[in-house]
Amino acid sequence: MTLQTGARALAPAERAAALLGGDLTEKSLRLHLEGLPGVDAVGLEQRAAGLGTRSIKTSSKAWAIDTVIRLIDLTTLEGADTPGKVRSLVAKAITPDPMDLSAPRPAAVCVYGDMVPVAVEALGARQGLDSGGINIAAVATAFPSGRASRAVKLADTAEAVAAGADEIDMVIDRGAFLAGRYGQVFDEIVAVKEACRRPDGSYAHLKVILETGELTTYDNVRRASWLAILAGGDFIKTSTGKVQPAATLPVTLLMLQVVGQWYRLTGERIGVKPAGGIRTSKDAIKYLVTVAETVGEDWLDPHLFRFGASSLLNDVLLQRQRMTTGRYSGPDYVTID
Repeated sequence: MTLQTGARALAPAERAAALLGGDLTEKSLRLHLEGLPGVDAVGLEQRAAGLGTRSIKTSSKAWAIDTVIRLIDLTTLEGADTPGKVRSLVAKAITPDPMDLSAPRPAAVCVYGDMVPVAVEALGARQGLDSGGINIAAVATAFPSGRASRAVKLADTAEAVAAGADEIDMVIDRGAFLAGRYGQVFDEIVAVKEACRRPDGSYAHLKVILETGELTTYDNVRRASWLAILAGGDFIKTSTGKVQPAATLPVTLLMLQVVGQWYRLTGERIGVKPAGGIRTSKDAIKYLVTVAETVGEDWLDPHLFRFGASSLLNDVLLQRQRMTTGRYSGPDYVTID
């Protein structure tokens, strides 16, 4: 890095300025990120494995099942998505289990940006069913690759927000990050955050997808997590679900440790969203235990923790029906996503 590059001023970001001081430059950002302690990979994986073996008593399992449902971003992100599929997904979010109207609703419906108007319309058309409380999340910034110009990424974001998206799930430029161009990634997150601004001055919530399966090391995951938080992310998210490995318990544990450190340092709570590959209630409950043991039960709230999933809800509903009726239901007792 040349001295000129090192001295380049970064885009203004309140969090980074508060932590790094007035010297908000690429050099100061690099010094902070590369000065983070290395991750004890063996210790991290052993801790995650131990948390994954914890059992939940029957009396608490019903609470855990309902909590998982409340934390789900019900997702469809396929090239073959149609307006009809998005409307069906919204209908499922509003009434997850038609046989048991006491079932809680997921936190959000997550779709591609061009499907946001369809989701908004579908949600509004069902107001008579009390569809409030379900957010609409849109993936943006050339999801899942992130390979587009910044102008395209910002337009992608602004269009989704203008169409009614409550939340934006952006992807970082992993190529720039892995090449050590931290300032470029930082500036882009700051710019996307600004593109989340609504006319009334409020912001759509910004989830920053790290695509941890492409970051290759735990040290990189820790640096990327800090980078996303410093630049203004409201959530840090593991994956797009399009790259393997996607969410894993050790990576999620590490990201939770970062937000815990940030909270102790600043008093500000940042959310975490594991996404991709979490398909069963058994797996989801392992994540609940990990959250509770790492940052506390306050994080078991849709404002601070989410599951990005498409098939998880069906398995959780089947488990919920078994606990209610005492017998297992077949797949015909839940809707096909």
